[in-house]
Amino acid sequence: MEGGVHKADKTEFKECLKLTWRQPYILQLAFSAGIGGLLFGYDTGVISGALLYIKEDFKSVNRNTVLQETIVSMAVAGAIIGAGFGGWMNDRFGRRPSILLADLLFFVGAVIMAAAPIPAIIILGRVFVGFGVGMASMTAPLYISEASPARIRGALVSTNGLLITGGQFLAYLINLAFTKAPGTWRWMLGVAAIPAFVQFILMLMLPESPRWLYRKERKEEAAAILQKIYPKNEVEKEIEALRASVEAEIAEEGSIGEGTLFAKLKKALSTRVVRRGLIAGVLCQVAQQFVGINTVMYYSPTIVQLAGFAANSTALALSLITSGLNALGSIVSMYFVDRVGRRRLMLISLIGIIAMLALLGGLFFGAATHSPAVGIAETKYFANSTCPNFNTEISWKCVDCLKPKSGCGFCAHSGNKLLPGACLISNDATKATCHEGHRDWFTEGCPSKFGWLAVIVLGLYIISYSPGMGTAPWIVNSEIYPLRFRGLCGGIAAVANWVSNLIVSQTFLSLTQALGAASTFLLFCGYSCVAFVLIFLLVPETKGLQFEEVEQMLDSDDYKPWKRVSFVQSKV
Repeated sequence: MEGGVHKADKTEFKECLKLTWRQPYILQLAFSAGIGGLLFGYDTGVISGALLYIKEDFKSVNRNTVLQETIVSMAVAGAIIGAGFGGWMNDRFGRRPSILLADLLFFVGAVIMAAAPIPAIIILGRVFVGFGVGMASMTAPLYISEASPARIRGALVSTNGLLITGGQFLAYLINLAFTKAPGTWRWMLGVAAIPAFVQFILMLMLPESPRWLYRKERKEEAAAILQKIYPKNEVEKEIEALRASVEAEIAEEGSIGEGTLFAKLKKALSTRVVRRGLIAGVLCQVAQQFVGINTVMYYSPTIVQLAGFAANSTALALSLITSGLNALGSIVSMYFVDRVGRRRLMLISLIGIIAMLALLGGLFFGAATHSPAVGIAETKYFANSTCPNFNTEISWKCVDCLKPKSGCGFCAHSGNKLLPGACLISNDATKATCHEGHRDWFTEGCPSKFGWLAVIVLGLYIISYSPGMGTAPWIVNSEIYPLRFRGLCGGIAAVANWVSNLIVSQTFLSLTQALGAASTFLLFCGYSCVAFVLIFLLVPETKGLQFEEVEQMLDSDDYKPWKRVSFVQSKV
């Protein structure tokens, strides 16, 4: 957007409602592109519930945490490639073809996953979906931004972010709806094909971004689109504003010079303004992932099961809390980010994150310590199904029974789940026998009196994360780079975010098995403490500053991120 990223205020949202009511074409345009955000959210959230049932259908997945992590994280790996390819395609062929291709990838990926006969095909489908996610994550807001009236642009772009979290919430609802349906996970993953198809049809009826057309010297087509978006008395003024903005943008790009990507990067890093900005921007993006958010969004039902809730449907129902609070936090951030400031909001957010992760670690440690015992009499009751590793001469607890290499499950006491239960070999027949005795069957976590408290703390973690670390890093990255290097540096920071996401999502389950759930959450608590210190020391406040002022601040000889330089202080 011209002059920087515009944030919406209350007046703009009111104007948005009025204008879209008077000119439905604008609403159709924004909604059609915004479905990409909904798909982005849905496909990143749906796997958390589907994974529970994939494990039941494919025994090779059930005890193989690396395979489970691969099924989850391959969409992230695909998104890294999709985002890079999408950037090239956006510039070469336009925003509209990029969204259409993303829809095709979503559709193909959903169909492949729904029909997958083996886990490898699910992974292939996840890669296709990841390509679509990567392209949609950058193209949908860009299209909305460039094809929206300037005075409501911030509101419409903010709505795209809300649709992402709304898509994650919808994913949990869909997961819950299909828990009793034949094919469970196939329906969960396959439903994504419907909105992808709808968006594809809608986008066929919409125009290309007028800004992209103008840059490609297709000025008459751009003007015709602007006539549909703006009232007649504003069209000429908007065409002139577009012309001036595009010319300024081309001049800025020209100042970088020609050459390879590495040559441009070398030139960028030769200036301390870019170095300081890039350190701050990449730090925010990496910290956003290493505080552990996607362990919650990708594995929320599994975490709920680790907290002591055995049934898949119960785990999914409780996971709605996390996704709902995440969507609510997106709305809250719209109100606070321009009042509190990006830096301060991130630091406040991290204080809450650190406290909740420490509390979660303590709760999971308490749950493991007070894990129900394995009763010899209870286990002998299922004589033909006793866990082969169970040694009657050693005192076992439920956590010992569920160790990764045991291949066993815990059949809880029929009267009180906290009393001694049976340690049995894990298979469908034993699970059915356990349920016939009106007992709960556990394979991920053990019965615990701390379960509800862990779910509440998980919700408080999301409340701490979403309004601050959930949104502020993206805003900082939109404001902290000089205009001439904004695309290059923004791309580097986005890749850092996706790569960090991949590392976290590919290692979480392995960490819980190697270290235990308590130590894993305490590890993320440690990462969050480091992030707090580094953000305090290296990330400046950009609230209320123009690009030129940010550049002057970063270029100052006495630059200290935790202080404002004199010219900024005079404005506040």
